[in-house]
Amino acid sequence: MSNNLENNVPNNQTHENNQQNTGSSANSAIIQQQLLFAQMQQNQMQTQDDEIDLGELWRAIWAGKITIITISLLFVIASVFFALSKPNVYKASALLAPASSEGGAGGLGALAGQFGGLASMAGINLGGGGGDKTALALEIIKSRSFIETFIAKHKLLVPIIAAEKWDITTGILLLDKDLYDEKNNKWIREVTPPKKSEPSYWEAYQEFSNLLSVSQDKTTSMVTIEIEHFSPVMAEQWLIWLISDVNEFMRNQDQKEAQDSIDYLTVQLKKIQVASMETVFYQLIEEQTKNMMLTMVKAEYVLKTIDPPQVPDEKAGPKRALIVVLGTMLGGMLSILIVLIRYFSNKN
Repeated sequence: MSNNLENNVPNNQTHENNQQNTGSSANSAIIQQQLLFAQMQQNQMQTQDDEIDLGELWRAIWAGKITIITISLLFVIASVFFALSKPNVYKASALLAPASSEGGAGGLGALAGQFGGLASMAGINLGGGGGDKTALALEIIKSRSFIETFIAKHKLLVPIIAAEKWDITTGILLLDKDLYDEKNNKWIREVTPPKKSEPSYWEAYQEFSNLLSVSQDKTTSMVTIEIEHFSPVMAEQWLIWLISDVNEFMRNQDQKEAQDSIDYLTVQLKKIQVASMETVFYQLIEEQTKNMMLTMVKAEYVLKTIDPPQVPDEKAGPKRALIVVLGTMLGGMLSILIVLIRYFSNKN
């Protein structure tokens, strides 16, 4: 009897433990369901908050529509006045081709290959002759020294620095009265040191470089030179002068080199006692003389005109419609930003 009682006690305890474990498992499952349900509610609330924020954003913009329209209209009006105040700019262009190398360059190269060894023994460098000088001419056109000389030669300081706009009815270039006194031919601009009232050629070079555009097609080797200015007539004339001056510059440079070579060879010829070297020097003098003749004969020495400059009939700028569109977009974005900042500042 006592043994049965003792056996029933552990069984009861085991049954109670099983009931407790079952209850705790059920409680944990309920807790997990509650946590999951709370998380789902939180996600739904967050989604609703996001939708509310977008709706609130739109209501804020709609509430400030008067401000947005007013500021946008002000920007439109300002951009229209700004676009109309900008003077027309005209662009003159010319299409050029490299002038072919002829005569002296090929002959001098052949002599260098034939008699180069003998000439080296005498301490003379024949070199490889001439070649395509287009790349050199284009770099000279953009160089500071050439442009400054070009401006000084053609007296372009005033129209480059003091030009304000071009009167299309009279065909006269109007100057800025705050910069230049046209009656007394005197510069009156106010500047801070080290600048002076009269602009330097360095300033003129910088301004002219902004007006000048030089490019070469790598496939066809064709050269395009463009000049922009308020006056279409001046743009064309300056481009004609520029092409002529660079050809003249290269011509004078080659003439000087050819003449210096002839003078040097003539002096050295008197010192040579080897008959074969005398032949080389006579042929070199002949080739340099041909080079000298070519520089005098060819009018377009380096750059040959294919499509000459013409007075442009249509303006190249400014893009007034683009200025108005950009001004309107800027005004719209700025006005919306102002409305949103004011709305949320008042809300906080």
